[in-house]
Amino acid sequence: MLRRALLAAAASDQIRGLLTGTQAARAIVARYVAGDNASDAVRVARDLRAAGLLVTLDYLGEDTTDALRAAAVAAEYVTLLEKLHAEGLTADGAVEVSVKPTAVGLLLSPGGANGVAPRSIIRPPRGVPDEEPSVSGLQESESGEKIARENIERIAAAADSAGTTVTIDAEDHRTTDASLRIAARLRERYPGVGSVVQASLRRTETDVRALAAPGTDGAPRVRLCKGAYNEPVSEAFTDAHEIDKSFARCLRVLMEGPGYPMIATHAPRLVRIAAALGLSREPGSFEYQMLYGIRSDEQARLAASGARVRVYVPYGGDWYGYLVRRLAERPASLGLLLRSLYPLGGT
Repeated sequence: MLRRALLAAAASDQIRGLLTGTQAARAIVARYVAGDNASDAVRVARDLRAAGLLVTLDYLGEDTTDALRAAAVAAEYVTLLEKLHAEGLTADGAVEVSVKPTAVGLLLSPGGANGVAPRSIIRPPRGVPDEEPSVSGLQESESGEKIARENIERIAAAADSAGTTVTIDAEDHRTTDASLRIAARLRERYPGVGSVVQASLRRTETDVRALAAPGTDGAPRVRLCKGAYNEPVSEAFTDAHEIDKSFARCLRVLMEGPGYPMIATHAPRLVRIAAALGLSREPGSFEYQMLYGIRSDEQARLAASGARVRVYVPYGGDWYGYLVRRLAERPASLGLLLRSLYPLGGT
């Protein structure tokens, strides 16, 4: 209940302005976000690699509705990859990047750089009413999908030159088909391009069976996560136990398939299930993924046991949506934030 309330409240520009202006919010952000720029991201990646951990870097931002901004995000990733390569951090995919399709143009509508397709599930683009869009929005936004694919292809080419790859992040359910299509298309040239699926979505077990089918896309890299968006009940499981059961079912499909599973969870029980399933796989044929700033001790423990562990590290100034999702997952952090806001509105 609290999780859904937090995600719904994130649609308020008033709350956004209130939170982003507090020192407490910045303190919490510092725990989960590497910093504001590529140099900060490279520094954190270097430290994590020294600790024996793999890394994926995400330049924060989503819901881009301007073509120039979408191109600038792609250029940021290209610059980041060049910096990582110069530091010797990208060999054998040790440090890769994760990209949100809506950050690089997926929401651009036909015929204009500033048109708006469906809103983000976290919040609508500023000035767009917070109402349920038609499902046809993404189907009509063919130019947005094309722009996003071309921008991600630029990033994939830079990653390939640097000796690493790209994972295409999942967002709300309306982006799923387009994101999977983009990944499949890019794998024709860059086989290492990864996809992300969310166990909270009812469709995901079907999606992972398709991705894990022998010969499909050359056995792709697939990150399985729980999902961090406030989805409608018709599209997603909302009960935590049902989401965990879906995760376990999808995990088994991926671990029994020919691809490279990337198991994104902090839940001890799901980690134990993955470890048990991994006993029948070749060493190094799957990895665990955890978020920067969460369960660092478990990350170290798994890495020390010989497992491949990748840390998801975001950076950049557009951290609001990411912070809300982390607060929704870890409500204990909300107390600090609320206490900091009390003098602003209380007596």
